[in-house]
Amino acid sequence: MQSGDLSIALPEIILSLFAMGGLLVGAYGGKDKLASLMLWVTAAVLVALAAWIGFQGAGTATVFNGMFTDDAFARFAKVTVLLSAAAVLLMSESYMIKRDLLRFEYPLLIALASVGMMVMVSASDLIALYMGLELQSLALYVVASLRRDSVKSTEAGLKYFVLGALSSGLLLYGASLVYGFSGTTEFAGIIQAAQGETPVGMLIGLSFVIAGLAFKVSAAPFHMWTPDVYEGAPTPITAFFATAPKMAAMGLFARVVHDAFGGVIGDWQQIVAALAVASMFLGAVAAIGQRNIKRLMAYSSIAHMGFALMGLASGTAQGVESMLIYMAIYVTMNIGTFAFILSMEKDGSPVLTIDALSLYSKRDPAKALAVLVLMFSLAGVPPMVGFFGKYSVLLAAVDGGLAWLAILGVTASVIGAFYYLRIVFIMYFGADESELDKGGSGILWGFLMASAAAMVFGVFNLFGIEGPAAAAAAALAG
Repeated sequence: MQSGDLSIALPEIILSLFAMGGLLVGAYGGKDKLASLMLWVTAAVLVALAAWIGFQGAGTATVFNGMFTDDAFARFAKVTVLLSAAAVLLMSESYMIKRDLLRFEYPLLIALASVGMMVMVSASDLIALYMGLELQSLALYVVASLRRDSVKSTEAGLKYFVLGALSSGLLLYGASLVYGFSGTTEFAGIIQAAQGETPVGMLIGLSFVIAGLAFKVSAAPFHMWTPDVYEGAPTPITAFFATAPKMAAMGLFARVVHDAFGGVIGDWQQIVAALAVASMFLGAVAAIGQRNIKRLMAYSSIAHMGFALMGLASGTAQGVESMLIYMAIYVTMNIGTFAFILSMEKDGSPVLTIDALSLYSKRDPAKALAVLVLMFSLAGVPPMVGFFGKYSVLLAAVDGGLAWLAILGVTASVIGAFYYLRIVFIMYFGADESELDKGGSGILWGFLMASAAAMVFGVFNLFGIEGPAAAAAAALAG
């Protein structure tokens, strides 16, 4: 349905106006005295918008001359993005206050990044795609270097900015080639132009666009920024990088290959499958030598993006559904894992080495058990929910005629299980008893336990996301 009704983009408009209004309030109202209140209000707005989007009716509508699409796929991705952004905001409060990092701009930058992500997953035009991507990226460049007195944080922000600019250049060059050979920037026009004998120039443009998007999802070999940015950015920012932007970038990736190039699946399937294999194996092997838990989680995210891309590589609606299920499970696991990483302190100072977890099970049995559940789920050990996420993408790959990719995925998963199980081994059978502080923030404890419980009890109905994920996949690839 074509419509000029601005209500289709109302959640994005509301969040944008809220962020701009918040900046004015902060500028005239005492700035950092309002930071904590601003954080809670922003989280509440994000949750309220997620609920509103989640309960919107079915159907597809477009606005801005077809540049912006509201369909089941966009709604699924937006709800996941908004809820994960709100969760990370709430988790970050105590950490940021303790280290004097909580500025009133921080929650507003997260809100603006969320607007960019919402535009990304609804983009039906190369120009709208780029606008959403840059709005997200510009906000994230700033929050990555939020700790201005830290060389590592500044380095993280600079690396992310320089490599992000490179990826934007690749994507823009690809988009210009696609426009040149199709004569339009709209996905609906591109898919018509790409039917039958696709011009070589357009396929080269598609390759550049995919390379630019691979940077955003940190897929190998475009992953080089990820470990350094994860390590250097403040831990709550790392938690944000590992959740909402990954969901948005995968949503955008799926939107581009299916909405704009759905008629030439054979032409992009090989590229996406190659990215998936490289990401799964690099993430699985490179993480083995990591002792810093944030760098380990960076390589873990690279491997997980490989599995999500495996679902996408199948080129079917089933593949899109499996990718969405996988990403929802991945985001839930990461929120719990980073809630624990944020609580890792010794005498009030953050600790990030996995060796500090030695015999942690004796010091805090409940949290150790929750981390065990999350590590098993991240590794894909049955009967945790993470296993069903991997099973769904493997099944989609096999059904899509990519059995070789599924076999490589299983191999990479077995290799990657080592470093997750090593953390469990250290916690339960380490040499010395952990000296990490007990207790900590009640909010972090709550998110950790809720995430671990979801990994156990979610096996009965996968949080109820199968139905919405199937509807979302049908809207995009049906």
